[in-house]
Amino acid sequence: MIKYPDGSTYNPKKNKIKKNKIDISISSSNRGMDFEDEINASNEYYKLNSIALITKRPTPINVVKVDYSKGNPKIVDAYFEKQSTTDYNGVYKGKYIDFEAKSTKNKTSFPLANIPLHQINHLKNVLKNDGIAFFLIKFVSLQEIYFVDAKYVISFYETSTRKSIPYKEIVRFGYRIVENFNPRIDFISIIDKHFIK
Repeated sequence: MIKYPDGSTYNPKKNKIKKNKIDISISSSNRGMDFEDEINASNEYYKLNSIALITKRPTPINVVKVDYSKGNPKIVDAYFEKQSTTDYNGVYKGKYIDFEAKSTKNKTSFPLANIPLHQINHLKNVLKNDGIAFFLIKFVSLQEIYFVDAKYVISFYETSTRKSIPYKEIVRFGYRIVENFNPRIDFISIIDKHFIK
C-alpha cells in the first residue's frame, strides 16, 4: 500500500489520471490564444513599468441563465449582445491606442476574411480622431509577427480586388517584431519610432 505524505493512501481507481482532451485537438477559435497570451503579458509589463496602459477589451455578452445549484454560480446560457470592436485599446504618451491581433497559418498571405467590416469601420473612426490604430499579425507557420498600420490595411481592404494581403506586402509595409523576453511583443517601440514625433 502506497501512502502520501499527508497520510492518504493511493487508490489506482480513484487517482486515475485523466487524459486532457485539449491536447487532442485545438479548435480554430483557440488558434490565436498563445499569441493573445503573449500580448497580454506584454501589456502587463508596460503597465507594471508605467510605460503604457493597454487592456484587452471584453466581449459584451448578455447572460440568459445562471445555474446556482452547485454553490458557485455558473453561466449556462448567454449570447453576444453586439459585435465587438477590436481586441485592445489604451493610452500611451497621451495618445489613444487601438488595435486588433490576428494570426494565420497561411505562409503566403493574410486572409481579409479574418477582418470583419465593423472592425475596419471602428479603426477608421479611431484614425479620424487622431488615434493610433494598427494590426498585430502573426504568421504562425513562419513564427513571424508584424505591426501593420491600420491605414494600409483599410486602404487594401477597400481598394484591392484580392481576398488576402500577400505576405510580401505585409513585409514591405509592416514592421517586423522580433519576440523578446520582456516585453514579449514590443509594439510600443514601433509606435515610438514611427507614430509619435
